[in-house]
Formats: sequence, C-alpha cells, structure tokens
Amino acid sequence: MMYKIFVKPILFLFNPEFIHHLIFRVIKLASYIPFKLTVWNKIYRVNDEKLKRELFGLTFDNPVGLAAGFDKDAKLFDELAAFGFGFIEIGTLTPLAQAGNPKPRLFRLPDDHSLINRMGFNNGGVEDAVKRLKKRKTKIIIGGNIGKNKVTPNDEAVKDYVITFEALFDYVDYFVVNVSSPNTPGLRELQEKEPLTKLLLRLQELNDAKSKRKPLLLKIAPDLTNEQLDDIVSIVVETKLDGLIATNTKIDRNGLKTAEKRLNAIGNGGVSGQAVKKRSTEVIRYISEKSNKSFPIIGVGGIHCAEDAIEKLKAGASLVQIYTGFVYKGPSIVKKINQGILKHL
Repeated sequence: MMYKIFVKPILFLFNPEFIHHLIFRVIKLASYIPFKLTVWNKIYRVNDEKLKRELFGLTFDNPVGLAAGFDKDAKLFDELAAFGFGFIEIGTLTPLAQAGNPKPRLFRLPDDHSLINRMGFNNGGVEDAVKRLKKRKTKIIIGGNIGKNKVTPNDEAVKDYVITFEALFDYVDYFVVNVSSPNTPGLRELQEKEPLTKLLLRLQELNDAKSKRKPLLLKIAPDLTNEQLDDIVSIVVETKLDGLIATNTKIDRNGLKTAEKRLNAIGNGGVSGQAVKKRSTEVIRYISEKSNKSFPIIGVGGIHCAEDAIEKLKAGASLVQIYTGFVYKGPSIVKKINQGILKHL
C-alpha cells in the first residue's frame, strides 16, 4: 500500500530507465546495512513446502520468478533474491558488450498498466556478468538468458549463442534461448523452423557433451500464429528442449487504451504488462494442449496479482515470471502472488 500511495507516484514522475538504475543503486546501498537482506527475506518471502516445484531436475522454493530484462547484467541477483522470488533470470546477455538502442527506449503506459521498450539487448557482455556470478552468495536458482549481438548477421548467430552458452555454463542453473525480442533487427527471423532447429540442436550437442547438462529452454513471442506455434511444439520435441517460456513482449498494439498520438510519439518497441496478458495466456493454453503437457512452460506476461498468476498456471504453466508487475505493484507483489497461490491449492 505504501508503494502504491507514496513511492510509485514519485517514481513515475521521472524517466523510467533513469528510475530503474536509481532503484538498483538504492537497493545495493541498502543491502550493505547489517541484516537488511535478512529483514527483507522475513518481510517478503513466503516459506511453505506446498509452494515448492520440481522441474528440469531443479527444486524451486516457489513458482514466482523474476523475468529476464530486469537484472540484465547480473548486478543485483543476490539482493533481489531477498524479495521472495523462487528464481531469477539474468540477461539477455550477448558475447560482446553493446549499448543497445538510442535513448529514450523505455516508456510507461499507465492507462494500460504496461510498458513499451526497445532496449536492444543493452548489456556489458557475458564475461562482465560472469565476474559477478562467480561471487554469487545466495542459493536461489538463476537462469541465463542468451542472445546475439546486433552486428552479428543471422547466418552467424549460432556462434554468438554458443559463446554465451559456454561462458555462462558453470554459473547459471538453466538457460533460455532468446530469439523473440522485437528490438534487435532480424532476430525474430530465427524463430523460423529451419534456423531455430539448427541453433537449438547445436546448443544441445554442446549441452549433452558436458558431464552434467543444464536445462535448456526457448523464449517465444506472443505474436506467433497457431501454425508457427505448431512448429515450435515440434521443434521442442525434435531438439529435446526442457521447456518453453511464453511469452516475450508483443508488437501488436490493438486494444491499448493509451492515446494513438502518444503511441506514435513513442515509436517502435515491444509491449509488456497487462496489455499482453490475454495473448500470453492464450499461447500458454494452446501449447499446453497441443503438446499434451509433454514439457513444462514458464508463463510470463501481464501478471500483476495472484489471480493473473493462477490464470497462467491453470492455462498450463508450471512456473510464472514477473517484470512489469514488479514495476507497477512494487516488491510486495511476490509475496501476494505466493499467498494467493497457497490459498488456491
């Protein structure tokens, strides 16, 4: 309540990307206060055996995770773990550092409880993130979301994914292949059946050669047609993927309450938050039914309360992730979702 009434109105007065980095600094500084992380854990974490989930050979303390994009460079995962998440996904990481798209590139749509971003995989490069992952203190499950550099042509994209996969292998618990961001030119072309199968088979070849393989998942776009989703299901089976994350941001802007003039002024970018909730759930349900629930799905897109999360779980998701809901609702959202799931069990 305090976040909604006092904190959010002030934060929303300023540029969202500036606020994002400011919040990171505040959380980092606050974490140096003795016992602060312990206090946060007591406030926000819900400890209950009924919330635990066994997936991909991993044990998740609860089914609510933080989606990729929030802690791109693995700078705050230890601190964010104290807010009650069951897992945290870092990235998207690329082999080389890149600045991403020109600013401004992150925009709020308050009327839609959504965001538009065209960040463009801005990150410090995979090796920079690895330096911090080596100092990992918490036992929280960490996923590594991997992509390609903007300057890398699609016919050489496999090399980029291989580099990030190999660099991160010893420091994350599972991998997510991101070919679904709308903000890197041509990236979504890699979702087509032939290039995607080639990419995933190569990563699985490397994965299976390890002494102990890591779960490998694919993150897909909400804008795919049912025919394309059919291809995705067959690809998951063929390449023996461990699961899917559904969905990334969407490019379709139909039905938004935000004025068209404002949307035109913002320009290109992917929409996240409540505006993508319905389509994300539709994709989850379609894939779950089409595959006869033969592989796990992590549901993400428009989860702003326990009911939204439960809707995703009912549609076929095994776990859920939040990002935009964390921005709009504040850190208490994780606790409230877990409490709601418990009541529903």
